[in-house]
Amino acid sequence: MALTGLFLAALVAATLIPAQSEAVLTGLILAGGHPVSLLLLVATAGNVLGAAINWALGRFLIRHAGRRWFPVSGVALGRATGWYRRWGHWSLLGAWLPIVGDPLTFAAGVMREPLWRFLVIVTAAKGGRYAVLAWAVLRVQASV
Repeated sequence: MALTGLFLAALVAATLIPAQSEAVLTGLILAGGHPVSLLLLVATAGNVLGAAINWALGRFLIRHAGRRWFPVSGVALGRATGWYRRWGHWSLLGAWLPIVGDPLTFAAGVMREPLWRFLVIVTAAKGGRYAVLAWAVLRVQASV
């Protein structure tokens, strides 16, 4: 149940819906019921799947931009695509960042970034973020 909750929290956190998966991961690390490597794998998989959903939305729903129900405002989309045009696929290393990360993954779909490259870079960025978080939690826990 805990792993499913972590996966879902990470998935939702990576979509355009605001959510926090770091707190769930931290709590599960501190609880000690699962190997940290498994927690990192589950969180990364969920977060990357959420980012892939954003990519697909950008790739296939961009023709609906400007409609009231469209998940990204024109300002956010313009900022993300501008950043993406400037830095190219390397901007996806910022996919883990709050506020700009999710629109970046959406912009990657709009800009027709190949899915294979998208997945490689986003997995490295999001997995790296969770690994750093786990390292920090374990360091703090060891010092207490």
